[in-house]
Amino acid sequence: MAEELAVVEEHLRAAGDVLDEPAALGPHLWDRRRRAGGPRCSRGTRRRPGPARGRSLPLEEALGRVFAAARRVYGLQVHERTDLPGFVDGARSFEVRDVDGAVLGLFLLDPFARPTKAGGAWMNSFSVASSLTGSRPVVINCLNLARPADGEAAQVTRAEQKTLFHEFGHALHGLLAEAEFEALSGTAVPRDAVEFPSQVNEVFADLWRPSPASGSHLHPGADPHWGRGASMVEHLAAVVLDLVWHTLSPEQAEEAARDPEGFEDQALAAWGLDHPLVPPRYGTGCFKHIFAGSGYAAGYYSYLWAQVLAADAAEWFRTVMDDESALRKAGDRFRAELLRRGDTRELEESFRHAIGREPTLAPLLRSLGMTPPA
Repeated sequence: MAEELAVVEEHLRAAGDVLDEPAALGPHLWDRRRRAGGPRCSRGTRRRPGPARGRSLPLEEALGRVFAAARRVYGLQVHERTDLPGFVDGARSFEVRDVDGAVLGLFLLDPFARPTKAGGAWMNSFSVASSLTGSRPVVINCLNLARPADGEAAQVTRAEQKTLFHEFGHALHGLLAEAEFEALSGTAVPRDAVEFPSQVNEVFADLWRPSPASGSHLHPGADPHWGRGASMVEHLAAVVLDLVWHTLSPEQAEEAARDPEGFEDQALAAWGLDHPLVPPRYGTGCFKHIFAGSGYAAGYYSYLWAQVLAADAAEWFRTVMDDESALRKAGDRFRAELLRRGDTRELEESFRHAIGREPTLAPLLRSLGMTPPA
């Protein structure tokens, strides 16, 4: 027993040494943010960010990868229509054709930030596919990339490359829709079904980089899962806040509104999510998703459920990533059973038809580094 206690104490001292600061002075939230600046390594040290983490890519090359992935997975052909004027400077139009050459629709891209543009990245539909009316989809991805100086090529970071794949996943959801009624077509689905295809599309960025299992795209000794557990706790805390606020009676809500911070603290403590180093992603006072009529009230959990489904489907796709023929067959199946369906049947049923089984939590936990590899 004494030997076991000594081992525990040794580990505790080693963990304490990493903090550097005296125990009485921390750690605090700002310490975590500072230490997140570099990837954590196996011996408790940090390496400085290098080319693998900070590498940028020309926007044209990044777009080429996004479109090439759509070709390799779904057989789609994407060609720019320079004869179609953009609605603002820098906006571009692309024609999307099926494997047989038939026109599916138009994809518009508004990539650059400007003073009058909202922040973030999103997808919208100008026209929705409908077999009843014969309308074809016209969809747009809006981003806020830095506009390049005159004569220079636009660049995107690795995070922005991921955003390109994510938002084009939303675009594919609209472009490949085949529902009869517009109200059930494309992205006109519940929130979890909206985010699922876009998160799945992110996996195809791996077609141009070494396998995540190899770790060769990371710094030597870097942990590929560094920070993901904390990020998940942030997300879970936001989910809990959404649910507790929207399950109050009118009388309870009036009482909670007198001290919203106190109510928030009590709710997080009740769920074991009141860690001072990991606050919720959004506090009550700035939770626009659930209080500004954006449709996520009592539904912010949909992001998390979409992550469960997407991680499972991503593992399914990764099993055929190195086999072009098998990848195309998997893409055709995913398209037929899920992307084209819209809201004509339940998401879980479409998942079963596409993947061949019920979704499981294990792939998400593996992606977070919380379980041994499969």
